Amino acid sequence: MSNQQFTSIWDAIEDTPEEAENMKLRSVLMTALKNHITRTGMSQAQAAKLFGVTQPRVSDLMRGKINLFGLDALVNMATAAGLHIELQVREVA
Repeated sequence: MSNQQFTSIWDAIEDTPEEAENMKLRSVLMTALKNHITRTGMSQAQAAKLFGVTQPRVSDLMRGKINLFGLDALVNMATAAGLHIELQVREVA
C-alpha cells in the first residue's frame, strides 16, 4: 500500500495531470451550476430552458454525471445562468 498523497481526488484517480486539471475545472463549474439551481429554487425544466438544454441534461448535471459534460458545455450553461467565470493560472510549485 502506498502512502502517496494528492492535492485533489482528481489527481489520485485520473491517469494524467492534464485529465486531472480538466476534471477539476468541470467539477467546479458543475458545483456552481447545481448551487445556482438550488439557491434560486428553479425546477429542472426552468433551468433547462434558461441554459438552453433539455431537462434530462439538467438531471444529469444535478446527479453529478461529470463524464457527460465538457468544459465548453458547462461554460455555456453557466454564462446562460448569468454566472461570471474567472480563471486563474499560476505556476506549479
